[in-house]
Amino acid sequence: MKNTARIFLSVALFCFCHQLTMAQVNPAPIDSTPNANKMVEILASRQFQFLKQDSIHNFTIAVGNVKIRQEKTIFYADSVRLNEFDNSMEAFGNIHINDADSVHTYAQYLNYLGNEKKALLRKKVRLTDGSGTLTTEELDYQVSQKIGIYRKGGRLVNKKTVLTSEEAMYYGDTKDVIFTKKVLLKDPEYTIQTDTLQYNTEKETVRISSPTRIVDSSKRIILTRDAFFDRKNKKGFLYQRPVIIDSSYTFTSDDMAINDSTGQSEFRGNAVYRSKDSTGGFDLIANNIKTDKKKDILLATIQPLLLVKQKRDTTFITADTLYVARLLDLRKSREVPEVRDVLATDSAEFIKRRQDTTLRYFEAYPHVRVYADSLQGVGDSLFYSLEDSVFRFFKSPVVWAKENQILGDTLYLFLKNKKPERLYVFENALAISRVDSTPYFNQLKGNRLNALFEDGDMYQMTAKGSAENVYYFQDEKKHFISVNKSTCDAIVILLKNNEPKKVSFLNKYEGTAYPMRKAPHETLKLRSFRWLEAIRPKSKADLLLPPKEVPVLNSTNNNENN
Repeated sequence: MKNTARIFLSVALFCFCHQLTMAQVNPAPIDSTPNANKMVEILASRQFQFLKQDSIHNFTIAVGNVKIRQEKTIFYADSVRLNEFDNSMEAFGNIHINDADSVHTYAQYLNYLGNEKKALLRKKVRLTDGSGTLTTEELDYQVSQKIGIYRKGGRLVNKKTVLTSEEAMYYGDTKDVIFTKKVLLKDPEYTIQTDTLQYNTEKETVRISSPTRIVDSSKRIILTRDAFFDRKNKKGFLYQRPVIIDSSYTFTSDDMAINDSTGQSEFRGNAVYRSKDSTGGFDLIANNIKTDKKKDILLATIQPLLLVKQKRDTTFITADTLYVARLLDLRKSREVPEVRDVLATDSAEFIKRRQDTTLRYFEAYPHVRVYADSLQGVGDSLFYSLEDSVFRFFKSPVVWAKENQILGDTLYLFLKNKKPERLYVFENALAISRVDSTPYFNQLKGNRLNALFEDGDMYQMTAKGSAENVYYFQDEKKHFISVNKSTCDAIVILLKNNEPKKVSFLNKYEGTAYPMRKAPHETLKLRSFRWLEAIRPKSKADLLLPPKEVPVLNSTNNNENN
């Protein structure tokens, strides 16, 4: 009789549990009224077990393909222990959290606090939002806010981009991940090392807010502490004086805007470009520099300053605009005249030089000013080529070599070993030098003028074509003897220590000598005479001051600006 009763109770309990299981597979409709403490509900499971330890510990144990819901969030697991009192649960094995089909999270262990909607996931945790996948061993996930946090190391994979860090916070609504502590981003195009980085898995944007080192595929290094990168459009914006270190140059400025898709960039505020070529390099400083990486172009405005590097005597150039580009590209659009004696045009060496992509040219305009220890100059525009080392000055140029001032319509200054070698003046050439500190001037004029230098000092001047000369003779004690005005087809003056020592006249000489007391000094000043010492750059610092206009010659008064 007792055995019969036991069998009956077992069958009744089995039937009760079976009916309960079937009821959970097809639950009644759930009230959709918003409720912060919405109960966790079991939708399906193969087996159930109910445990009641005391008044506050009532557990439901579900095993086998468990499916649970809380509002719009669905939980899957191999087994679950649900505490009805505090609306919490533990889940084990193949856990999957489907957060309204927007964020999916996987793990092997879950501790879920239903009232707080907080999930503590452990062991092989994986979170994905359809754009990127985050993996870690421990993740705290706030379901209602879609915020996930790991503190013991993790990794995010987004297409070909891999991010690792010690800590991170994920925001599901915006799809942003903030990585902190030993952050490393690896991508086929670049690698980023920093301590704080924000990454958006959908837009593929990167925000940086701590000291950062970036190395791209070309080994270019970027150092920054405040930056934003749009990886889809290959754009970057860098702030707080970032630095770019390339194999051939370094670049720094207050702000940078970089577009790798077009190759065009802009550098704003105290921008400094430094080339690393010790033989033919240059530096460029300006408040705004625009570059075209594909065409190798630099365009500097707002107080630009160009430094043509030399071993002992660097040349400083300033103008309203400075432009630097490849000489090879310039030759594709127009012919660049050869101003030096060159090799035969069919020689292999000549062809190789013409095809050299490293050779640059510089254009400056307007208000050009040049300063070097051995020579200074001003003009409207300038062209300089690293191929032939020749400065070409245009439109009312003036050049000073020690005590000599030289004017003309166009001037070519030839350098050799980074020093003045020759100065060639086209049309209306006029060389003037003040005699000591007196009001008298030695003058040499011609259609063309050729000046030769040695070790930076002028030692010969030759004027050709309607040449004219005014020369003040002095004795050994620097006392004036007379003044001579002469004309000739060609006049050659030899100098020593930048002072005339010998004058030679070639063909059709005519001249007049005046005693000093009877010399008409004002009328002895040649046509187009202008003494322009006031606009001469006397130091590097002068180049930072506003430019002074070159005085326009008054045809009715050749002696102005005395």
